[in-house]
Amino acid sequence: MNDAAIVLEGVTKRFGDVLALDGLDLTVAPGTVYGLLGPNGAGKTTAVRVLTTLIRPDAGHARVLGLDVAARPDDVRSVIGLAGQYAAVDENLTGRENLRLIGRLTHLRRADIAARGAELLERFELSDAADRPARTYSGGMRRRLDLAAALVHRPPVLFLDEPTTGLDPHSRRELWVIIEELVGEGTTLLLTTQYLEEADRLADRIAVIDGGRVIAEGTSTELKSQMATTVLELSLHDIEATRRAAEIVGPLGVSPPLVEGTRIELAVQDGPDSLIEALRRIDRAGLVLASVALREPSLDDVFLTLTGHRASADPSGGRPPPGDAERRSDAEGVLSQTAPR
Repeated sequence: MNDAAIVLEGVTKRFGDVLALDGLDLTVAPGTVYGLLGPNGAGKTTAVRVLTTLIRPDAGHARVLGLDVAARPDDVRSVIGLAGQYAAVDENLTGRENLRLIGRLTHLRRADIAARGAELLERFELSDAADRPARTYSGGMRRRLDLAAALVHRPPVLFLDEPTTGLDPHSRRELWVIIEELVGEGTTLLLTTQYLEEADRLADRIAVIDGGRVIAEGTSTELKSQMATTVLELSLHDIEATRRAAEIVGPLGVSPPLVEGTRIELAVQDGPDSLIEALRRIDRAGLVLASVALREPSLDDVFLTLTGHRASADPSGGRPPPGDAERRSDAEGVLSQTAPR
């Protein structure tokens, strides 16, 4: 795909004995949201750090808008924006001062810096707090300021590395609306996330990553259809009863039941018939249900089927996620490398 906005071809990256990326292949079309879905240690952040020139791949090729990230890092930095889990803003500067600083680091014309900062502060509903130090901002406000900073130089490609981690549901949904507006204006966005709802809502296409490689790729609907099943949910009143119920209804599933506390999830082929038979077996065993439901599969069900663990889990053997300081420095690293020398 010659006109792809983002391309990874056989990208490999090791950290000591740990293989963080294992021949990763991705292609992202212009003007779309591409979601990288996976748990901590899956390789999502490492892929973003390769694409944003913060680290070099050990093998393979990575390109942004046709620019090789290893051969032309300065050119790549001029066309990308990056916002991560931790806001890369100076807490001692005001919101306005932070955006002015970013404008200078990204070589925006001096005459345009103030106007661009005011425009972004208005867009992200930060005008009233523009002259307060960033340390006085709430978590949601800092995240919005961080995203505004990533957009100062109007990059056509934006990388968001788990941007809503730690936000309350209201702030998360507010940020989703902003992201949808950006894509509507033509921005290409690569989004890493552990939130299934986030990927389901925002991403045009999704790559499920585990162990540094893509294990499934497609639209949300396509991924869900791979299961060709429905999910039976049962809740009981105590752990022992739940264990017995799981043994009783387990043979009805296409895979072993997932038991969490007093809750059972079972993927079944024929939902209505399986539900009726499960109720019969539970009743014959003299067990009492607290609740029962039948639903369509979610992305979390898909991930569980593909990997054997939830997307929110941290699989054993995976590379530990970067520390707070490392994540916080990522966006600062991109900017510092574009600053005048």
